[in-house]
Amino acid sequence: MERRVFHRIVRFVRSFYFVAGVTFVVWIIFFDSNNLINQYHLNQKLSSLKGEKEFYESEIQRIEKDMAELSSDPKLLEKFVREKYMFQRKGEDIYIIEGEK
Repeated sequence: MERRVFHRIVRFVRSFYFVAGVTFVVWIIFFDSNNLINQYHLNQKLSSLKGEKEFYESEIQRIEKDMAELSSDPKLLEKFVREKYMFQRKGEDIYIIEGEK
């Protein structure tokens, strides 16, 4: 009885369809241009890019909010320009004091 089952299994493994199926699966997993390793790397890159996209979208919203505030208030615009770009009025001296970092 065991010999008969073993013989059937060997015959099935040696059949054309089994060999073709195994060859196809091995080809898809390892040798195809869209193999599993490439898909894994692409998914990692996709998740990284999605994180960057969220960061840049939040930065765009922050900058647009700042732009709206600066364009509506001239005093705020002057303060921003003086702090960020070290602009000064005539006859005015600027002293930069940096704290410990």
